[in-house]
Amino acid sequence: MSLIDLRSDTVTQPTAGMRLAMERAELGDDVYGEDPSVNRLEATLAERLGFAAALFVPTGTMSNLLGLMAHCERGDEYIVGQQAHTYKYEGGGAAVLGSIQPQPIEGEADGSLDLGKVEAAIKQDDFHFARTRLLALENTMQGKVLPMEYLVAARELTRRRGLGLHLDGARLYNAAVKLGLDAGEITRHFDSVSVCLSKGLGAPVGSVLCGSEALIAKARRLRKMVGGGMRQAGMLAAAGLYALDHQVERLAEDHANAERLGAGLRELGFEVEPVQSNMVYVQIGERARPLGEFLAARGIRVSPAARLRLVTHLDVQGGDIAPVIEAFAAFQKA
Repeated sequence: MSLIDLRSDTVTQPTAGMRLAMERAELGDDVYGEDPSVNRLEATLAERLGFAAALFVPTGTMSNLLGLMAHCERGDEYIVGQQAHTYKYEGGGAAVLGSIQPQPIEGEADGSLDLGKVEAAIKQDDFHFARTRLLALENTMQGKVLPMEYLVAARELTRRRGLGLHLDGARLYNAAVKLGLDAGEITRHFDSVSVCLSKGLGAPVGSVLCGSEALIAKARRLRKMVGGGMRQAGMLAAAGLYALDHQVERLAEDHANAERLGAGLRELGFEVEPVQSNMVYVQIGERARPLGEFLAARGIRVSPAARLRLVTHLDVQGGDIAPVIEAFAAFQKA
């Protein structure tokens, strides 16, 4: 039985071209700054996204953590969405390892944070309070793409109030492809950005943190502190470079497949949230576990939840969509 895995875009396998690029990668010791492939990846992404410097790290969680810790000192605070990855899904690292207090705000339906609520949450300059230093946004946020005018407004707010602005851009390129823009048009509004290579772009591992020379120098020191220094990491960096050069535009295929999947499930009577990128959210309620078991028996893997997330990616083909819709239809009749 062929497997259709809709749990996440992290499950992708390296393509043949990517594996060849990894095999041929030039190698050195990255902790000494001598790995040419890592240096090329960092320079390439920094230039494309409009930053002075960049740092290659093993994971998106580490990239975000280093970004937050580079912006904030112990006892500082960052404002973040209640459902944001940096707050909810990264083990509390900012608080535990960085001594940075999160100030979560409930997000809006479009993935944004109400900037009025953000400004209201900024603490007074008073020793009773943590010092508000940073606003962290996510794009895409649960598959939703933040509008460009919103980013302009967020940048204006943070400059006016003296805050840094960090972007968890794990799926930055999904947002860029959806908007039909160069990714640098999005990132130019931010002081730092974390980009995942191992999600929709299809690399096996790795993220890159981009920012100013001073911020990246601080992050490099912090990377060593948290055990993120890698040696002959060029094989991994080569996968990232291949992804950036060959697997960005094809994200539009994932978006089209997600749109088809969402439309098909909607026609069956399921409550489906608007689809903007490669994620389909379906309200399943108490039927989540039996649905997951039903789909698994038919070679379709999901992560059962009342608000079910289905993610299309490099290894989900156009021909896989109809069987998934048919399986949901069969579940309704079972």
